[in-house]
This record gives sequence, structure tokens and C-alpha cells, in this order.
Amino acid sequence: MTSTQDAPSSPVRGADAEATPAERAERIRRRLERLIGVAATEGNALVALRNGDEIFPAMLDAIRSARHTVDMMTFVYWKGDIARDFAHALADRARAGVRVRLLLDGFGSRLIDKDLLAEMGRAGVQVSWFRKPLYLSPLKQNHRCHRKVLVVDEEVAFTGGVGIAEEWCGDARNPHEWRDTHVKVRGPAVDGIAAAFAQNWAECHDELFDERDRFNGHDRQGDAVVQVVRGSAGFGWQDMQTLIRVMIESAEERFRLATAYFSPDAYFVDLLCAAARRGVAVEILLPGPHTDKRVCQLAGHHFYERLLSCGVKIHQYQPTMLHTKVITVDRTAALVGSTNFNRRSLDHDEEVMLAVLDEEFTATLDAHFDADTEAAELIRAGRWKRRAVIQRAREAVVRPIRRFL
Repeated sequence: MTSTQDAPSSPVRGADAEATPAERAERIRRRLERLIGVAATEGNALVALRNGDEIFPAMLDAIRSARHTVDMMTFVYWKGDIARDFAHALADRARAGVRVRLLLDGFGSRLIDKDLLAEMGRAGVQVSWFRKPLYLSPLKQNHRCHRKVLVVDEEVAFTGGVGIAEEWCGDARNPHEWRDTHVKVRGPAVDGIAAAFAQNWAECHDELFDERDRFNGHDRQGDAVVQVVRGSAGFGWQDMQTLIRVMIESAEERFRLATAYFSPDAYFVDLLCAAARRGVAVEILLPGPHTDKRVCQLAGHHFYERLLSCGVKIHQYQPTMLHTKVITVDRTAALVGSTNFNRRSLDHDEEVMLAVLDEEFTATLDAHFDADTEAAELIRAGRWKRRAVIQRAREAVVRPIRRFL
């Protein structure tokens, strides 16, 4: 989308403002199903995992318990003890006869230790690369696989923001331990997450499935309604943009966004402002002094003044790099996955998000947001207007390249 489009109009409210949480959830569900064309599933159980101390043990336990298949893909696979732990676990399962497939993004995982690749290869792990830059045109290189997916035995799946690297270890206690959120999923939504893996695997490998894929059904595991939405690297309006637009326009009381990279186009900024003007409490949580992409942060600063003038609250997380990708709406619905609120995620990259309709799960994510804002600095409109000239100059320099960030 470009900023030349008309500003979005506010959805009709009226009597809908008095709807119960269940009615609101059903309305959001029907909007998403009809506008994206992907059916939501019922009977799912979700666990929100906060930071490496919770995320990595859960993922490794699932891998080590695998009896049939392990499918994993990630944008980042770098170095450190955790990178070795995952390689050892995957290699061990492959040696035990489990079918193990690992899909790595050709750009994001280029720093992986080559000894780990060799170990996994010898053990029988099938390693493939998504669009390895050496073999691609410049156009394709700009469209990356940013999805993070782990599916074990077709029964349990994980997705979220975490990469396999030492930066994600720990519990966000200092600048060396990043803050992030991942989700463990059981139930029918596992199939949607598995499809995200299969879609990218099919581009990189001739064999899509084999005799070890059982294609079993799913028993009811919980009460969460989940729609799995895949964003594809391409041109034009994407499902991920529809997903986020529906969530913003459906908000009636509160809209919360936590994202690692905030560099949208003017259209989505207008959507946020329109929500705030109709009385929705709009809060955004972003990285503060610790960020791995300062250029992207500067690009997002361009919109702070407009958002603040509309009544949007902007918090900057102080302890470490904030890498979460979470949205909550009206204590009823949540989005969590790999998508950031920037042009790269919305326009260019392969992404996957869970649209979750479950009050308990949303409450957990809201509690995480509350805890994070306690460790954040609130941006004040008056003070922001008085920021230094050199700061404004830096923002102006990156403005022409915002769409690639």
C-alpha cells in the first residue's frame, strides 16, 4: 500500500459497541474467514512462552520426544550453545530413524556454523535452503522466508518470533538476552502451521511428503479458536495486511501492538489514528535504546509525531532488544507469530501469524504487555517535538528506503 490512498474510514459502531466478548470474537472470526478465505479451527490449546528460558526447553523437549517426524524452519540460525543444542537434538532424532527436515533462509541463516551443518547432514537430517542468495536474482533476494515453525509428529507445533541463536537465550535480564514470545500449539491449528512449512519446503525440495507422514486428525485439545494466516513474498496486497487491518478496524476498546520493527506506510498509520480518534485506547510497544536495526527504528520515528497527536501511546522498551510480534484486541483476540509492523513483513517476506480468539490466552499476552510497559519509557508528545536537529536529519536520510525495512 502507498500513502497516496484515501485515509481509511471508521467502521460503523452503533449497537455493536454493546456486544459481549463472545459476540465480538465471533464477529472478528467471520470477518477474517470471509476476507482472508481461511477457515478458523476450534478445539486448540495454546501456551504463550516468554523468552528463551521458557521457549527453548519446550521446543527441545518436543524434538527429543519425536517418534515419526520433525519439520523445522527458521529465518535465523546463528551460533552459540543453543545452536549446538538444536543441531544435536535434530541429529539424534535423525539417527534414531525419525524423518527430520530443516529449512533455513539463505540470507538470515548464512552465519550458521558449518560444522553443525555437517553433523546434521551425516546424521541424516534433510537440510534445505530457501532462496540462497548466491543463486538468485536481486529481485528474489529481497523476498525472504521469515517464518519460524517447528512441527513434531504432526501433533504439536511452535511458532513466534524466536531465532536459533544465543541472543534469544535467558529471560531478558540484560542487553544480551532478547525479549521475545513464542507459542506452543496443540489441536487442528497444527495443520495450518505445518502447511506454512510445506509451502516453503516445496519450493526448495522435490519430495513434499513420504510414508512417515501419517496425516492424522486431531482430537480436541482446548477451547481456543485459531486461524493460521500465511503471508507470501510477492507483490500487491497480502493476506497479512488484511489480517492486521481487520484487527485494527475491529477494535472497540483497546488495541495493543508489540513489534520489533515498526516502519509501516502512511496507510496503516492512518488506521491506527482512526482507531484512536473513535475512542480506542491504542498502545504501541517498541524497542528503545537496544535494537539490532537502528535504521528501521529511525524510519519508524517519522510517524511518532502524527501518532502521538492522535492520542496513540508509544512505549520504548528499555532493558534489551524487544523482538516480540504480538497484537491484542479488546481482551478478546490476539495475533502472534513472525510478522512485524513494517513494510518488509507486510509487503516482502514469507510470514505466518496465529489469529487467536480466546480470552484466557489474550489475557496472558496482555499481562506480558503490562509487565513490558513497566520496563519501558513512555514517549511524551511535547518532548518528542523538541528532539534534536541531528535526530530529525537521521530520520530524513532513511525516509527514501522505508519500504525495504
